[in-house]
Amino acid sequence: MSPTPPLHLIVRLCYRLDDSARYRRCKRFAYDLLENPDSPLRPYVDVTMCLLILATVFLMIYEVRHPLGELARGFEDAVIGVFIVEYLARGWLYSDVRRSVIEAHEEAEFLGIRLQLRPVLARVLRRKWDYARSPLAIIDLLAILPSYRPLRMLRFFLLFRVFKLFRYTRAISEFAKVLAEKRFDLYTLAMFIGFVLFAASTAIYIFEAHVETSHINTLFDAVYWAVITLFTVGYGDITPKTPEGRLVAMLLVVTGVAVISLSTSIVVTAFGEKMQALRDRRVFADVDKLRDYVIVCGYGRVGEMVVARLAEQKRPFVIVDKLAPNIARAKACGHLALCEDATQAEVLANLGITRHAGSILCITGDDITNTYITLSARQMNPRLSVISRANRAETIHKLRLAGATHVVMPYEVVGLMAAEYIHQPVASTALAGILSGERGMSIDIVAVPPRSMLAGQRIGAIALARHKLTLLGVLTGVDGGAQRDVRGAIELRASLQGRRFCFNPPPDFSLCAEDLLVVLGRSVSIEHFRAQVEGSALHAGAGA
Repeated sequence: MSPTPPLHLIVRLCYRLDDSARYRRCKRFAYDLLENPDSPLRPYVDVTMCLLILATVFLMIYEVRHPLGELARGFEDAVIGVFIVEYLARGWLYSDVRRSVIEAHEEAEFLGIRLQLRPVLARVLRRKWDYARSPLAIIDLLAILPSYRPLRMLRFFLLFRVFKLFRYTRAISEFAKVLAEKRFDLYTLAMFIGFVLFAASTAIYIFEAHVETSHINTLFDAVYWAVITLFTVGYGDITPKTPEGRLVAMLLVVTGVAVISLSTSIVVTAFGEKMQALRDRRVFADVDKLRDYVIVCGYGRVGEMVVARLAEQKRPFVIVDKLAPNIARAKACGHLALCEDATQAEVLANLGITRHAGSILCITGDDITNTYITLSARQMNPRLSVISRANRAETIHKLRLAGATHVVMPYEVVGLMAAEYIHQPVASTALAGILSGERGMSIDIVAVPPRSMLAGQRIGAIALARHKLTLLGVLTGVDGGAQRDVRGAIELRASLQGRRFCFNPPPDFSLCAEDLLVVLGRSVSIEHFRAQVEGSALHAGAGA
């Protein structure tokens, strides 16, 4: 059944907003500004709001002894306007009115009843009330109220603007969350403190109120003395005069020491449990600033060698290992490291595997762990380059089925090199020296960008010898490699994402965009040649 005419218009408006891309973009922008912790705009908003809050607090302190000028009052009104907009925007983001109306309409349509205005308003207001009564929303509202100056009593609530820093200062908010997790312990301690204060203030009032020289004349004096004594401050302005009162004071001092010790142990324990999570969050924040980085899963003997080479190449990376001693060694070397289980999808997601990661290395010492990581990584990001380590030959096929782009068997490689060393020690020593980067020698790849000086050129026309480089082969582009005429070159097919490796191509071999040249030479020569190639592509693009 169709709703009443006013509700019918509201329902149509809600459906129109639900289909509006502009409305969704606007709400997404507000969410990124105020709620999304991963938004690049969020830090700027937090810093700006903290500065505005501190500025208004400074004006509050200044106004105690000095009148505010028109400029200062105008600035404060502008800041209050920002607070009001923020309060309304957070209420808008907390629950979606259009979704509430649409859900109520669809439920009424399903049940075959007429949509009524009162239940819809009740549903909307109930959800908004949940936001309005939340602690941070109450603080936001109390920070706005002092702007109504005719009621001087409301000026007291200016202090709540300081509490707004909880929302924008991550360290303070984390402190509040830690205490919130221990609320049961703190509630129990608070009840004990309340009982002790009630008993001590009642006893001291009974024993001291009738003494003429005593300063405890009212029950408030007794409560004041009990609080000061319990927390071991002891100003000395009020002291017991009777033996009974002094006995109460001694018991209260001993209890106060116990209360402070218990409070400290609760807070220290809470932070001890939370500290690892805070460290991990710091690592996640640092990783989020990286682009095209490598996730290294496993920091054993193989992982150490890989990380050392990545550090030499200045390639950004993050290490993940569930063994604390390995992570301690990585952090001692100044590497970005996280002590977590990389088989957990949540850990990989927090490391940005679906956002900015370029590749992942599964090089733990366990084939099962490498398979699980490979499977999770490939499922979460189909375009990610996944290099996995296999310790047994029968694991290779499983890793490829799991989605590994490349599979490396370090023990097999070492065995082959050892066998070759027996027959060809000089060649093996030279190859080992090149792979280890001795004397600056290395094997590297140089990409052929579109419109660069290499695109369309023949191998013989490049004159790599002039650049002190030796060409080992060419990895053909993904699109044009299958149709390329590679006669005269030794072709090695491998699982290289659709590419073909042509070893020692002839001089008339033509290069195309997206080809990769595998060259041998000094690192400085390779970097110089790569810079020239990339510079020619940029120059051609600017000219076009």
